Amino acid sequence: MIDIRLLREDPDTVRASQRARGEDDGVVDAVLAADERRRSSLTAFERLRAEQKSMGKEVAKAQGDEKQALLARTKELAAEVKSLSATADEAQAELDTLMRTIGNVVEPEVPVGGEDDYVVLEEVGTPRDFAAEGFEPLDHLALMEGLDAVDMERGAKVSGARFYFLKGVGARLEMGLLRMGMDRALENDLVPMVTPTLVKPNVMAGAGFIDHHADEVYRLEADDLYLIGTSEVALAGYHADEVLDLAAGPLRYAGQSTCYRREAGSYGKDTRGIIRVHQFNKIEMFVYCRPEDAQAEHERLLAMEKDILTSLGLPFRVIDTAAGDLGDPAARKYDCEAWVPSQGRHRELSSTSNCTTFQARRLNTRFKGENGNEVAATLNGTLATTRWLVAILENHQQADGSVVLPEALRPYVGLDVLTPTR
Repeated sequence: MIDIRLLREDPDTVRASQRARGEDDGVVDAVLAADERRRSSLTAFERLRAEQKSMGKEVAKAQGDEKQALLARTKELAAEVKSLSATADEAQAELDTLMRTIGNVVEPEVPVGGEDDYVVLEEVGTPRDFAAEGFEPLDHLALMEGLDAVDMERGAKVSGARFYFLKGVGARLEMGLLRMGMDRALENDLVPMVTPTLVKPNVMAGAGFIDHHADEVYRLEADDLYLIGTSEVALAGYHADEVLDLAAGPLRYAGQSTCYRREAGSYGKDTRGIIRVHQFNKIEMFVYCRPEDAQAEHERLLAMEKDILTSLGLPFRVIDTAAGDLGDPAARKYDCEAWVPSQGRHRELSSTSNCTTFQARRLNTRFKGENGNEVAATLNGTLATTRWLVAILENHQQADGSVVLPEALRPYVGLDVLTPTR
């Protein structure tokens, strides 16, 4: 959540952030009112508690009618103290609930608006002119079926819609891509991690994934656990309730995990192939740092994403995501979107988000600062995931349905060319 001190000292900044996100800015006044009730109740509570303590000494010394009067006042005080304590608790509960409805305060540079109001920061590479080459590009599913690299029918038979089997060169391609991503992480001094895929409710909530989007997350009710949609969630909880030593610099991790998403609200969207599915694999970068270092770390993560996409020979663009399209934890997010020839448009492959202190405050992750313990900042970014197969296959396809793999990926797959089997 955001810092309550920011709300008290600069509520207009939070109101502006809410409006930029397309959210109700009236929640700011509701939070301030609950905070004032809590603080005034606690002040009165402490005053009466002090009176209670001093009166206890007076009762011990008093006699007769004076003692009876003091005892009567003591009972009144006890009732008032109990009432004020209950009022403070109620205000605190209301405050906590309201605070969790406010997304992270967006950075000043973030574009205002919704999904279509992004700003293109950079374009890398040039899409192939398939018409000039004399053939119509196939989509990724047609290519994969020709390569015998996927089985959608049996995936649906076994698990339902939007599940699939990667097989043969499809499985080799995904495993090679993930290994390539992890090697890039190691080259950049990230610590490799294989994370749990089930987490406790406090971790899922702390990472900011169930306040507004609980319907998109799989939950195991019998065990009260959630399936993660990204290893960002598990890595956000890794240092919960800890005080970190960041004297030597940020802590940087690369988590590999299988990820699960219900894709609620996406009925009818991207139902063909593996663009929008319920299960996939991913390498996710995650950083803990001082808040003043977060912007530089954000640029570092973006540079790593750009580097691996460039080495894969993919034409892509970098966009600055608009405030209304940010998740609650993100103060700013860059997306790398690759050109998908069969669709004639760019599609998101990776993103990197600066979550500032939003997640760490919820999960009580601090670091040793010059003036005591301070709340850390967290960031995340994707370094490889199953969806990348779509762009790799479509952009590197040949007229005969084969796919010439980019040189950087060949050692990981063990093949230079994927050849159709039918």
